Amino acid sequence: MEPASQPRAVFFDEDDARAVLARLRRDGWDASLARERFQGEDDDEGHPWIVTSEAPLLLLELLVDEYDGWLDEPAPPASSLPPLTLPAAPKRIKRPDLHSDE
Repeated sequence: MEPASQPRAVFFDEDDARAVLARLRRDGWDASLARERFQGEDDDEGHPWIVTSEAPLLLLELLVDEYDGWLDEPAPPASSLPPLTLPAAPKRIKRPDLHSDE
């Protein structure tokens, strides 16, 4: 399983995916190729080709533009901050200057 932090280049054409894989490896980047089913997809022949690599994001963007693919970027990691304490009801503020008895 690939690390979640790597963007994935997605292609529907096997030749395009293999060309991107070869280009990344030729340029000295480690890259891998896999097939993946999209959620709800039932066509056994229509699975897209996924290329993952630690190459710079700009290079991957250029390659997916050239070979008619797209980037599937990972979601940012969840925050490790504790949840905020929120009030249970609206805060009522009494301002004496508004209720003056003249």
